[in-house]
Amino acid sequence: MPDNYSIADQFSLLSKLMDIHGENSFRAKSYSIAAFNIEKLPVQLSTLSAAEIIAQKGIGDSTGKKVMEILQTGKLDQLEKLVASTPPGVLDMLNIKGIGPKKINTIWKEMQIESLGELLYACEENRLLLYKGFGAKTQQNVRDAIEFYLSNRESFLYAEVEAFAHQVQNMLSAAFPGHKIQHTGAFRRQLEIIEQLEWITTIPEPELTGYLAAHEIAKAEGDHQPWIRFKGQQNLTLSFICTTPAQFARELFETSCSTDFLHAWKSAFTLDDADDETQYFEQAGISVIPAARREDPSVIRQPAVTLIQPSDIKGIIHAHSQWSDGSQTLEEMAKACMEQGFEYLVISDHSKSAFYANGLSEERIAAQHQQIDELNAKYPAFRIFKSIECDILNDGSLDYSNDVLASFDLVITSIHSNLKMTEEKAMARLLKAIEHPSTTILGHMTGRLLLSRKGYPVDHQKIIDVCKANDVVIELNAHPRRLDIDWRFIQLALDKGAMISIDPDAHSADGYKDVTYGVLAAQKGGLTKERNLSSFSRKELEQYLSIG
Repeated sequence: MPDNYSIADQFSLLSKLMDIHGENSFRAKSYSIAAFNIEKLPVQLSTLSAAEIIAQKGIGDSTGKKVMEILQTGKLDQLEKLVASTPPGVLDMLNIKGIGPKKINTIWKEMQIESLGELLYACEENRLLLYKGFGAKTQQNVRDAIEFYLSNRESFLYAEVEAFAHQVQNMLSAAFPGHKIQHTGAFRRQLEIIEQLEWITTIPEPELTGYLAAHEIAKAEGDHQPWIRFKGQQNLTLSFICTTPAQFARELFETSCSTDFLHAWKSAFTLDDADDETQYFEQAGISVIPAARREDPSVIRQPAVTLIQPSDIKGIIHAHSQWSDGSQTLEEMAKACMEQGFEYLVISDHSKSAFYANGLSEERIAAQHQQIDELNAKYPAFRIFKSIECDILNDGSLDYSNDVLASFDLVITSIHSNLKMTEEKAMARLLKAIEHPSTTILGHMTGRLLLSRKGYPVDHQKIIDVCKANDVVIELNAHPRRLDIDWRFIQLALDKGAMISIDPDAHSADGYKDVTYGVLAAQKGGLTKERNLSSFSRKELEQYLSIG
């Protein structure tokens, strides 16, 4: 039988969900008051008759009937219907300190955000600041609260665990200088989603376990064979194989390959003892395949290529300033580029339909272009290219007239609205935009947010074919929550002759660092600097765009 606390919880949730759905605010408040009163009652409602329940202070006839429904069925039909019509991610928002039901209503209904990951991404893009009731302090508090809440999940973005992975590596290397220790598994293969951090080491198991426990890095758990597993910071699993120096290279190689890759390798070659895993490639008579490429077995027979490196990125393509939803001025974004050694900045603020991101009207475009001309005159050794991240509208058309689009040096086209589409609808929008003569780059192809939003379904091969046919570059959006195009389709794009562009989609100068995560993903797909647009020098990009 439900007790008063569980009954009160149902009324409290009912009140909150009514506010989130924008229903009768007076009724929602009355249920909130009822929850408070029920929790304070000195007698359990389950011991009372219907008349006695209605007679209790703060309950009354309407609420009393709902109490009886809960007592008789264990649930409340009105609440069940509201829960069923609320996205799970919106329900999760109730756990985030700093946003109540009214703010959640704005986030869901006006911002069209339905998960904590999407909300966190919106905070990173300063989207909340554009809505009433959300200031800079509130946005930061929401961001901090979400990050804390998400810290207890089981899967993480590569970027979220990178610093901790290197911290543990450096600490163990310093503490055990005579031993080998090396990252392996998903982290070494540069996968975008990490479920555990793995190492191969010659440190003896008792010494390793004692050190990790003494330094409160992690606590041992479960069976210790063959892996020693620990729960580390932020609920992240740390796994170690303690091996001998003679077996180190073999263990490292085998744990640095996907299952399919390793099976294919063992079918073609033997794994004899080796001092270094590179010797296995020498024995096989092929060039070393980096761990990042050891996914698809077909790579074994592919010609060796020099994979793109972070130092190969020569300019920042796709960044936002205070003209739309960026946090810094255009000049500040440009100066940060110069300070970091980049040759140019392609500023790509949002277009006018992106009202939620303070998108640029035609008049504001003209004003921004005037400022760009002035800054280019002020910094002649550098160049700001005039661009826009132009919304692909619901029918696949672009957000401006052809004359306005022609005023840009290049145009990035992206979908930002009405993301719940069938593949047929998504493809119709994308292909029409790709075929528009003004489109230079197709932005974040699927609209996905890793661990938060799957993105709309697309036919990757068809998009790649049409991009190649129309000389449209495919963006690899380097934000660690996007990494879109998925690296699994990069080799197909390269085989078809398409061009990729690793772009940070930066909303502050700090976001420029995300190009590194784009490069890590691109390496998995086999990308070289020659096939990456953001590796072009300033002069090469000017020539590519046919501008002076």
